[in-house]
Amino acid sequence: MASSHRTLNPLVVGRVVGDVVDNFSPSVNMCVTYNSSKQVYNGHELFPSSVTTKPKVDVSGDMRSFFTLIMTDPDVPGPSDPYLREHLHWIVTDIPGTTDSSFGKEVVSYEIPRPNIGIHRFVFLLFKQRGRQTVACPTSRHNFNTRSFAHENNLGSPVAAVFFNCQRETAARRR
Repeated sequence: MASSHRTLNPLVVGRVVGDVVDNFSPSVNMCVTYNSSKQVYNGHELFPSSVTTKPKVDVSGDMRSFFTLIMTDPDVPGPSDPYLREHLHWIVTDIPGTTDSSFGKEVVSYEIPRPNIGIHRFVFLLFKQRGRQTVACPTSRHNFNTRSFAHENNLGSPVAAVFFNCQRETAARRR
């Protein structure tokens, strides 16, 4: 009876936990907003035409902390056979707590989501850094691995995450 009152973690239901990262406990608030009005909520769909410019990512935490933001697509080339998992879309490091991504250092520029086959998940992950300028730039966007990158850069588990779904727009669906 008690299990019916448990809330399901949307990151588990959406297989972000498992496909991209291991289970973690969020400890920092992160708010991702496109075009100053479209907030990203777990599992909601956004059209490719509405995510063409990099979003604003607000980070809580404290002013003495620095964070790394990663945006990745674990469904490349398609969700039924994601053998190229993951594709890296954006990395910003050295984001001071209580600010937003524009205060950090963009080490991998924002790449517009362009899913061709099926519904793709686009995942934003926030990691707390051990110090400033401690995160190395990855060598490639292709075959990116969030777990390996976090391990190599001593980032530990994510402190926040959110994802949206996105699929190719047909002419009829464009707005």
